[in-house]
Amino acid sequence: MTVRRLILAIIVLVVAGGLAFWLLTIPRGLDPKSVADLAPGDAARGERIFWAGGCISCHGRPGAKGDARLQLAGELELKTPFGIFVPPNISPDKADGIGAWTLGDFANALKRGVSPEGRHYYPAFPYPSYSRMKLGDVADLFAFIKTLPPVSGRTPPDQLSFPYSVRRGIGLWKLLYLSDKPVVRLPADASEQAKEGQYLVEGPGHCGECHTPRSFLGGTEDSRWLSGAVAVEGKGHVPNITSGKGGIGDWSEKDIAYYLESGFTPDFDSVGGAMVDVQENIAHLTAADREAIAAYLRAVPPHPNGYPASKK
Repeated sequence: MTVRRLILAIIVLVVAGGLAFWLLTIPRGLDPKSVADLAPGDAARGERIFWAGGCISCHGRPGAKGDARLQLAGELELKTPFGIFVPPNISPDKADGIGAWTLGDFANALKRGVSPEGRHYYPAFPYPSYSRMKLGDVADLFAFIKTLPPVSGRTPPDQLSFPYSVRRGIGLWKLLYLSDKPVVRLPADASEQAKEGQYLVEGPGHCGECHTPRSFLGGTEDSRWLSGAVAVEGKGHVPNITSGKGGIGDWSEKDIAYYLESGFTPDFDSVGGAMVDVQENIAHLTAADREAIAAYLRAVPPHPNGYPASKK
């Protein structure tokens, strides 16, 4: 092969590879018809999804108390091995928040990780879990958020280095990790309570995003679902919440539900760290919802701890 032909072959391969990358990474939203058929949401029902989804934990102002927690201005910094992510303002402010979004924009963001401008969102936004949400619940959540106070001000951009700064590459990540299918196959005779708990945990509650180990690409290792993980900040760990060794196997469903309501464990310890916000959010749910979550957690297959043993 002459040098000229070799160069030509390399150019063809580069162009073909670039074209394949471009086609595979196209941001894909929901079927337009499913979005067009969405009825306006109900804000009263949406409040339940709001608390289950823990929107405040990332989008509320850090340290805010009382009604100020409902000001979804962003400002939190999520420091991860991939860089620093800053959750945006999602208040109903039309200039700086999502007040100018349509219901379709909101649905595509939650269920497909695609922005109104047609760009991929980074999965620091837990849309891999939200993809399992019912479209009706998405509409209800959108209706509730529109009742919250608008807050002006945009958050600073994420701080990511190459190659994580190449947002288009998230399209390849989605091919590996984005699915609206349930993670756990519950037994055929599972109760309706456990099935509802599965929806709350695997969908809006996105518990697996913190409690499940991740691959080097940042996707959850679902074969070790809810077995605990190294904390996203790289220090400490998020506990195993299965009934496996090191988990919560000695907790009853009543213990789990009470912890979610009160923040107290069966041995009279109290909730700490990032889970404080999560527990406060879940405390706003009904007792039936917390009991459903407990029923599901008891039905999850047991796994040993998904994080390395501590060194003494």
